[in-house]
Amino acid sequence: MNVPAKPQQLLDEIDIRILCELQSNARLTNKELAAKIHLSTTPTFERVKRLEREGYISNYVAVLDADKLDCGFVAFCFIKMKQHTYQNSMRIMEAVKDIPEIVECYNISGEYDFLLKIYTRDMKSYQKFILRILGDIDCIGSLNSSFVLGSVKNTHTIPLLGS
Repeated sequence: MNVPAKPQQLLDEIDIRILCELQSNARLTNKELAAKIHLSTTPTFERVKRLEREGYISNYVAVLDADKLDCGFVAFCFIKMKQHTYQNSMRIMEAVKDIPEIVECYNISGEYDFLLKIYTRDMKSYQKFILRILGDIDCIGSLNSSFVLGSVKNTHTIPLLGS
């Protein structure tokens, strides 16, 4: 017998405050988080667990410094497929999942079909990447690259309504 899934609760002001605090610092202890949102520790813990269970919090990560790790050359690569078919789209989407230099991939509308965010060491490394990695994906018809000259804003936070 299938048990119906429990419906998700709507987010209230306290949930939004929890999400804002955790976006700012995911290393907060439950006690620290409870103090920041002015709630006791047990209800705070239960709310965080519910937000995780319901998928509002999907992961906790450390944001690394790409320059210190010698991969601070950032390129945005716009890709056009040779032919617009489901198979070609799937081949590209499957291929990029296994390429560590590609940190983001979006299927987009407009002149191009995909937008990739790519980290490499420098321009020479990017050239090798284009020729040896993306060049082997035969359903790519053309690509256009733009290079980051400087970062004005780079955040991983989601704007929360009501925050």
